[in-house]
Amino acid sequence: MKNLMLIAYLDLKESLRAKWFLIYSLVFGGLIALFFIAGITESQVMGFSGLSRLLLMYIQVTIVILPIFILITTVRSISGDRDNHTLEYMLSFPISLSQYYWGKISGRFITVFLPVFLAMVAAILYGAIKGAEIPWSIFLLYVGLLFAMTSSFLGIAFLISSIVRSSEMALGIAFFIWIFLLAFIDIALISIMMQNRVNDGVIISIALANPMEIFRVAAISLFDPELTVMGPVAFYILDAMSQLTFVIFSILYPTLLGLLFAILGYNVFRKKDLV
Repeated sequence: MKNLMLIAYLDLKESLRAKWFLIYSLVFGGLIALFFIAGITESQVMGFSGLSRLLLMYIQVTIVILPIFILITTVRSISGDRDNHTLEYMLSFPISLSQYYWGKISGRFITVFLPVFLAMVAAILYGAIKGAEIPWSIFLLYVGLLFAMTSSFLGIAFLISSIVRSSEMALGIAFFIWIFLLAFIDIALISIMMQNRVNDGVIISIALANPMEIFRVAAISLFDPELTVMGPVAFYILDAMSQLTFVIFSILYPTLLGLLFAILGYNVFRKKDLV
């Protein structure tokens, strides 16, 4: 455990020195500041106002930005160490493969999750100072969703980093996966649905297997429990499960999916040539 925590600390320290972490933190912190400057908390759209309105805007941006940031900053975690021979150097110490791998994951999780979480905390504190009503239930559920999405894409990134030896190839695969989950899968499913080749329930079930889609639907359900803005899709979801059940599912499913990918990545990592 001591070695694992040491690897996590080293990865965290290395990330804090990297320029990408500064940009990563400025993006999410800057978004919150920009929303306050633009007067988002003073506006009202579809009944959402105050901090609820700000969190709604923050959710929509995070859905797009967070996965690609996690992927492109993490897929080089192991493959990059292999390229610059850091992996060979680290394993010359009395450190097991499991301690190295899970230590890297622990350190990187803190790195990618903390700025997003602190940006929300800053918004809540600023809102409290201004006397705004704080939507604690939405805040806590959104923290859970962020935790789940971070876990999911962190697992995917480490699986890619374990399989691919080249850092450039790892970045290309990461970008393709992000595009596929963000756009291609929705476009393909909508075209199939329009041609009525597959049952609508099957199409929606496949769409909900996408962790980004899960996050998007769950985020909307926090503000719109009836999912009225989603049209016919809402009827299938609400018939299948309650809003509370779906929110719990949207947290557990991506988290377990990320853990599964991380375990698969570890199995690949310990069986492949390390250098």
